[in-house]
Amino acid sequence: MVSHRLPGLAVLCLGALLAQVIAQIAPLNHLLVAIAIGFLLANGVDVPERFEPGIATHKLWLGAGIVLMGASLTLDTVLEVGVTVLLIVVLVAGITIAIVETLSRTVFGLADRLGSLLAAGAGICGVSAVVAVAGAVEAREDQIAYAAATVLLFDAVTIVVYPIVGDALGLSGVVFGIWAGVSMFSTGPVVAVGFAHSEVAGQWATMTKLSRNVLIGVVVLGYASYYARTGSGNSSSVRALWNDFPTFVLGFLAFMLLASADVFSSTQQATIETIYDWLFVLAFVGLGTEIRLAELRTTGMMPAVAVLISLLVVSTLSLLVLTLLF
Repeated sequence: MVSHRLPGLAVLCLGALLAQVIAQIAPLNHLLVAIAIGFLLANGVDVPERFEPGIATHKLWLGAGIVLMGASLTLDTVLEVGVTVLLIVVLVAGITIAIVETLSRTVFGLADRLGSLLAAGAGICGVSAVVAVAGAVEAREDQIAYAAATVLLFDAVTIVVYPIVGDALGLSGVVFGIWAGVSMFSTGPVVAVGFAHSEVAGQWATMTKLSRNVLIGVVVLGYASYYARTGSGNSSSVRALWNDFPTFVLGFLAFMLLASADVFSSTQQATIETIYDWLFVLAFVGLGTEIRLAELRTTGMMPAVAVLISLLVVSTLSLLVLTLLF
């Protein structure tokens, strides 16, 4: 029912309005302010349970914003460096998964399934990949919780660190956007830091991250096949892969094709940009509520260290390569 979501939706709307007002008064990015508001709500205020269903719709608004953002791009823009970016996405994802798997199993002695969940979360699309792979390998609830908490920890850290690094190094919009898209974990934080840098960076960060998200199908099938051969997986879960596929990617591509065909006038495109900007602000207020200090404190050190090493290696190498290429 819609009615039980209204209180939480009202919170998101009020948070979005407040973020816009604060950003106009202070020299702050409105999307990062929105995340900060959500964080304060989750960690400083005891939000009643009746607000949770509405606040949980933030994923829907993020997906809708990404779909509409496709109207601001054309195939010509994407094809300029599309093949190069795709190769970088595949290479970085593969290296990330390999590093996390190796460190988890041979250095830190983590359980195989926990290592696989961490590798998928870091290499593909954060908590979504953790959940998708967990179904394929029949991971325990505590392993899922550890992997998800670790991913959320780095989402919280990279939201703060990446904009600082980008400004300090004077990265261009294209370089910063692709860098965030290939090395950060979850879609929401990637979009947030991209647009915090610039409009161009936000577009490239989103496109790059969506390309990476599509790899979730390959990764889930790969892990399902591996654990099925060892007699400890759940191959039937692959049939439910569509439920975990980021379907908003298809909407994004559809709007990009329409924009490439000059379906939208300049006025319509400006209106669409305004709409998706507001959708992002709504989404990021909700995203901020996902960052909970109490849960992050319970994350064990070894999973976090394994992922940290991978992130440092991959982010450094990818930034060097992107700086040379673009």
